[in-house]
Amino acid sequence: MRLLKELMRVATQHRAFYCYVLLSVWIFLLIAGMYRYMGNVESTAGGGSVFGPSSSGTVSSLGGDSSASSTAQRFAKYRERCAPLAQLQRLDDGGILEGWKLQGVLLVIRHGDRGPISHVRSAGINCGVSGGSDSLVNRYRSFLYNSSSSASGSNHMYWNKVGPFHGFPLLPASERGCPLGQLTYKGISQLLHVGDIMHQVYAHPLGLLLKPNPNRASVETTPHTLLNSDEVVVFTTRYRRTFQSALAMLFTLLPADKWLALNVRESHSMAFCFGECSCPQSALLRKRLEAMGDKQLLKRGDVLDVMQWIGGTILQHTPNGISNPFEVVDALLTVLCHDAALPCRRKKPVSTPKPPRKNSNQELVDVINIDQDETAANLLQAQTQVEPDSPEVENGNPSVQADEAQEGCVEASHVDTLMSFADELSQRSAGHSYYKLSGLLRSYGMIRHIVSYMLKMISGDRTKFVLYSGHDCTMQYLTAALGIITSQGQTIAYASRLAFEVYRSEAHTDYYFRVVYNGRDVTQQIDFCEGGKSLRVTRDSRGNKADLCPIENIIRFLHEDYFSPLNATNFKEACGAVNPPKTGEF
Repeated sequence: MRLLKELMRVATQHRAFYCYVLLSVWIFLLIAGMYRYMGNVESTAGGGSVFGPSSSGTVSSLGGDSSASSTAQRFAKYRERCAPLAQLQRLDDGGILEGWKLQGVLLVIRHGDRGPISHVRSAGINCGVSGGSDSLVNRYRSFLYNSSSSASGSNHMYWNKVGPFHGFPLLPASERGCPLGQLTYKGISQLLHVGDIMHQVYAHPLGLLLKPNPNRASVETTPHTLLNSDEVVVFTTRYRRTFQSALAMLFTLLPADKWLALNVRESHSMAFCFGECSCPQSALLRKRLEAMGDKQLLKRGDVLDVMQWIGGTILQHTPNGISNPFEVVDALLTVLCHDAALPCRRKKPVSTPKPPRKNSNQELVDVINIDQDETAANLLQAQTQVEPDSPEVENGNPSVQADEAQEGCVEASHVDTLMSFADELSQRSAGHSYYKLSGLLRSYGMIRHIVSYMLKMISGDRTKFVLYSGHDCTMQYLTAALGIITSQGQTIAYASRLAFEVYRSEAHTDYYFRVVYNGRDVTQQIDFCEGGKSLRVTRDSRGNKADLCPIENIIRFLHEDYFSPLNATNFKEACGAVNPPKTGEF
């Protein structure tokens, strides 16, 4: 009896505690039930075929405002290859090292953002700079409009100097357009910002801001003169996107008078091989590497299905079918790089099929006629471009005719599947021995050219800055040959840069160089510079370090060790080999 009274007393004293416990349990069960109910609703809405209609039928699942921020975060790693402006930063770039004088810089760049290589359904995509908010773009455009180099009455400027680039426009024809294979205004913006970084890093140490010597004969800096600046040397391929990228970058690097004095030289090869070009062995290595990639693709049925779905939704002209995942990735980047909604398609309406209209401009404009005026090219593209949902587009694409019977949207999961496979294949390819061997062969002429300018810089020549404005393959060959490994494999982002900085020791008059890729010091990754082969010096007042590699190391590599991995002693012998070295698959 006494025990019962004691229990009742304890229960009365802790009544509030028990109430809190019961209330907490009830709230927990209520929340768990709500989450389960919400999960069932989402599962029901997203059910059906993987490539079938979305819950909205004609609107991408990424179109809602509530998911915009999460989508941006989800695709952030894929957009790294788009080179958003926040990604273009000064990091390990040198210029001023205590006890060292910068003798010269050789800079290799990839062009900026461009339109797709294949025809895509790009209606509504803005490839320009939003709202005219980029001050560098505004300054560049204003300078060109007000400069005497302009063609009166034209809505964009032309290069009027004598040479292979005479008549080339300096700006894209459309502020918002995504012309086929051409530089966009976003690409112009990227290179202006890269040039601004290079200005901060190199302009003062190289003396590029100094006025010309008044004792020298003065030359009028008009667009029609042949004024030659021996301080800055520019090479570019004969593509408008590389030409425009080079001049945009140099505009923010140089003073206006030196920019007007520039002469631009042509490289006849994307590899900048300068005579050491023809190499059947390199083509064979690349072909075998691509065959390995094709085998990996055939093992992935999910990637094949996604590739067909995305390609059939985005690409306009696929007469030979959709078999190259990187062609689809390139088309998809037109959407991802410009923050556009993922596209959708509707079912083909019942109507009398029209014969497919033949497009005489299916190939890249830059390739078939690089001197054609861009305005005319855009008009031709507009004439052949129709709305994504029109019957003509759907009837004119027999390679995806089976998929056209479905409706739906490209979903975030589809993008993940395709892009993650492309990233994986890029990593595997870059790690394969064939990739390095092919790079050695393709970049031999360019590395010789770079070394020759290094020797000019250290021998007192006036040349201070050499620019090579090229393509992704230009940098792929070069980084592969030097053994530079990046986190993106063989993928080269727009507006990427690879700098060779040449220094002279103020104490011992020895000459060294360092290599910086997209702002990161990669000197230690190069075989002939790694470990004790380089000299570590203090880079700034914060105690950051820089690695300097002796100039003689790259000279010795070029003349003695370059062809050792190919079991050859010279370029002709290496390129004439009957069979490439045997190696395993990925």
